[in-house]
Amino acid sequence: MLKAHSRLFEHLTLAADLLLIAACWVVAYTVRFHVLPAPAKGTPPFAEYALQLVPILVVWGFAFRAFDLYRPNRLGSYVSEWLDVAKASTLGVLVLVAIMTFVFREYSYSRLVIILFWAESIVAVSFSRAVFRELLRFARRHGFNQRYAIIVGGGEPAAEVLRVLRRRPDVGIRVLGMLSDKREVSDNVRWLGGIEDVRAVLDRQQVDIVFIALPHADYSRITAVLHGIGDDPVAIHLVPDVFGLASLRGGVEEFETVPFIHLRESPLYGWNRVLKRAFDLVGGAAALILAAPAMLAIVVALKLMSPGRVLYRQERMGVDGRRFRMLKIRTMRVDAEAQTCPLSPTQDDPRRTWLGGFLRRWSLDELPQLLNVLRGEMSLVGPRPERPSFVEEFRRRVPGYMLRHKVKAGITGWAQINGWRGNTSIERRIECDLYYIERWSLAFDLLILVQTLWYGIRNRNAY
Repeated sequence: MLKAHSRLFEHLTLAADLLLIAACWVVAYTVRFHVLPAPAKGTPPFAEYALQLVPILVVWGFAFRAFDLYRPNRLGSYVSEWLDVAKASTLGVLVLVAIMTFVFREYSYSRLVIILFWAESIVAVSFSRAVFRELLRFARRHGFNQRYAIIVGGGEPAAEVLRVLRRRPDVGIRVLGMLSDKREVSDNVRWLGGIEDVRAVLDRQQVDIVFIALPHADYSRITAVLHGIGDDPVAIHLVPDVFGLASLRGGVEEFETVPFIHLRESPLYGWNRVLKRAFDLVGGAAALILAAPAMLAIVVALKLMSPGRVLYRQERMGVDGRRFRMLKIRTMRVDAEAQTCPLSPTQDDPRRTWLGGFLRRWSLDELPQLLNVLRGEMSLVGPRPERPSFVEEFRRRVPGYMLRHKVKAGITGWAQINGWRGNTSIERRIECDLYYIERWSLAFDLLILVQTLWYGIRNRNAY
C-alpha cells in the first residue's frame, strides 16, 4: 500500500531523472563539439541545442511514465528495470528525431550528438537507479522503509514465499503472519487465523501486501479471499501453485497481454541450444580425432576374432521421442536376437563375445556414437537413450520417465557418473536425468565430461 509520501517521492524521482536526461544532452553536445575533432562546418552555438531541452524533458517524462518506471518495484530485478529504461529512451529518441525533422527544420542537428545522448541516457539513468536501489536495500536491511505483509494459504506455495522473503530482507517486506486452515505454520511465523479470517486481520492491523498462496486444491476459495479483502488499498500478489504441477523448468511468458505459465519446458532453446550444439560439434570432432587410433585397433581386432559386421545400428529414442539409429561397435554374435525379443544384457550373457565383454566393460563400444553427435542425433552429455520397447515398459513403471526426452540423449550423463548405468535402479537413473535437465548449463556439461574422464569409463554394471 502506498504511504502518504509516496506520490511526492514519485514526483521527486521523476524530476531527478529528467535533470539527469538534460545533463546527458549537454554532455553529448560537449563531447561532440569540444572533445572530439570539430566538424568542417564549425561548432554550432549551444543555443540551437538548448532549444531541444524543452521537448526532450516533455518526451522523456511521458516515455518514462509510459513504461511505468515509477511503480513500486520491490520484487523487480535490475535487468527488467534496465530494459524498461532502454525502451523508454529509445522511444524518446525516435520522437525527438521526428520533432527535429518536422518542427525544427531550419536547424541541422548532429546525428552523433543524438547517438551519444541516447547511449548516455540509458547508462546514466540505469546506473543512478541501481545506486539508489542499493541505498534503499541497505536501509531496508536495517529496518527502514518496511512494508507489512500477510500470507493467505499454505503448503508449498506459502512455504516458498516465506523462504524467498527471508532470504531477501533487502526488499523490505516484513511478514506479519499467516492465515491458514492448519495452525501448524513455519517457525517464527504467527498464525493469524483461518483463511476466511482475512477481513478481520485487515481490520485490526495495518497491512500493505497480501500474498495469496493457496494450494492447487483450494483454488476455488480465491474468490472468497478476494471478497474478504474487498476494496482495501493493499497490494495483492497471487502465487500460483506450480510446485505440484510443474516438472523440469517452468516459467511465465506473456503473449498479446495474456500470461502463460509454462509447467514443462526444455532448458535448451534459443542461444542455449546454439551453444550446446557448438559445444557438441567442437568437442565431438576433437574426441573423434583422438579416438580414431583406438577405434581402428578395435575394428582390426574384431574382424580377426569375430566374423560379421563391425558397426551395429540399433534403434533408440531421442529428443522429443524421435527415433534414430545409434551406432555401436558390435559386442554380441551377429544373430544374438534372431530367436528372441529385445533383452537387456546380463552378466555372463552367452550372446556376448569375449572381446565384446571387454569393450562393454570399458565403454569402448560407445565410441562410434561420436558420429551420432556430429550428425545432431545425440549430444556429448545427456540422458542415455533406450530402445523403444524398453521405453514403453519404463514409462508404465516410472512416473515422469518420458520427461528425459526433453533434451538430446548423450554419450555420458549425470546418472552414468553417479553409477546408475546398466543393470541398476531405473528410478534412480531417472532422478539423475531430471536433475540434470532442471539444472542444465554448459558448465554442468563440462563437469560431467571431466568426471567421466577422471573417474574412468570402466563400469562394473555394463554387461
